[in-house]
Amino acid sequence: MSQLMENEAFKAFTTYAAIVTLKMVLMGPVTVYFRFTRKSFINEEDVAWKSEEQKKKLLKTHPDVERARRCHYNDLENIIPFFFIGLLYALSGPELSSALLHFRIFTAARIFHSFAYILVLPQPSRAISYFLGMLVTFSMAYSLLSKVFFL
Repeated sequence: MSQLMENEAFKAFTTYAAIVTLKMVLMGPVTVYFRFTRKSFINEEDVAWKSEEQKKKLLKTHPDVERARRCHYNDLENIIPFFFIGLLYALSGPELSSALLHFRIFTAARIFHSFAYILVLPQPSRAISYFLGMLVTFSMAYSLLSKVFFL
């Protein structure tokens, strides 16, 4: 473990992985915020104390809630692969400057993607940030595979 903590690329990875994890975790409270402010609940038990008439009004979807949920789901689709590829990439001994560039671009792209999604910024802002994050993950995977490809 002490050897890992001497690896600068690994330390950089843990920093940026923690940042995107925190960003992803915060999407839960964002969704809850929209559920309460838009009075949009999906489960019966969430409104069990309400009258039948109120339940009918509250048990519905709302575009803002669904937008936050899709943003969170998109994080799961992109950040989890980043964890695996990024960890292996960091352990493969990349140049620190290259590793930092990859990790910083990915982190910035994911943070911007969430703002673009939640604030409904015009396209192609969200698409560009999505593809930029994917490009970083593919770049790390390519670098990793070109170093350790066993067939």
